[in-house]
This record gives sequence, structure tokens and C-alpha cells, in this order.
Amino acid sequence: MSLVPHFIGRRSSVFDPFSLDLWDPFESGNSPFLGDITPFARNDATTIANTQLDWKETPDAHIFKADLPGLKKEEVKIEVEDDRVLKISGERKKEEEKKTDKWHRIERSHGKFLRRFRLPENAKVDQVNATMENGVLTVTVPKQLQPKPEVRAIEISG
Repeated sequence: MSLVPHFIGRRSSVFDPFSLDLWDPFESGNSPFLGDITPFARNDATTIANTQLDWKETPDAHIFKADLPGLKKEEVKIEVEDDRVLKISGERKKEEEKKTDKWHRIERSHGKFLRRFRLPENAKVDQVNATMENGVLTVTVPKQLQPKPEVRAIEISG
């Protein structure tokens, strides 16, 4: 939930200071004062870039999780490019509109999404595994085991 009202502006990304989407009072159907009365058309550019993803590191692997409700595994593409760049992409198709339909609200996002992550040196990029269950994509990248340094006791002479 945002602390800033939606008519002042919204950031597509918290980490990108240049991603602020400003409210345009002259854009048709985008008045904060009319509420649900006017149909609201979403800007595809912000919804596409808004695919949220978690990345956690465990002792054995790097695990990426993305919420992709309504997508089938055939609509998502996972690649490793340029040696260590994990690329997750896909597309949510827009629902077909019929001339007899009357839309009151459109809030679900649609369009293409793409996320890239540079994997660390210890990632086994040839053993990437992915699963999709209940709209949650889980990508597991195993880690190379770091050899434990050999500790050798030194005897003090004298």
C-alpha cells in the first residue's frame, strides 16, 4: 500500500529514481476525483516492468521466486545468456474484448515482462532448474561447493 495518493505519482521501481509515473490531469479517464465512474486504462509500460521477484541465497543454491498468476509454464521463458546472466521473460495476453462487453474496471496487467540477473561466480549455470506451481515460478541455481581451507597445525620450535 502506498503512502502517496495515486494521483500524485507512482514509481514503477522503488530503486529507480527516474521511474516516477506522473498523473496527467489532461489524460482522458484518469481523474482521481471521479473514482470508479470513469473507465481506467492502465499504462502497459509500467505494468510490464512491474513483475516482482524474490532472490534468496541458501548454502546450496540461489533461489528465485516470481508470482505469475494466470500464466502457464509455456508462456514463460528462462535462459542463461552471456555465461552468467539469468533471463526470465514471458507475456500475459490481453483478454479479447467483444463489442457487447461493457468494462467497468481494468486492473489486471498484461503485456511482456523481462528480468535479468547477473549470477555470482559460484553459480552452476549448467544445472539451472525451474518449476511452476499455483502461479509461482521457482528457479533454482545450484552453487558450487567452496572447498574448505585445509588447516594445518604448525609446531613451534625452540
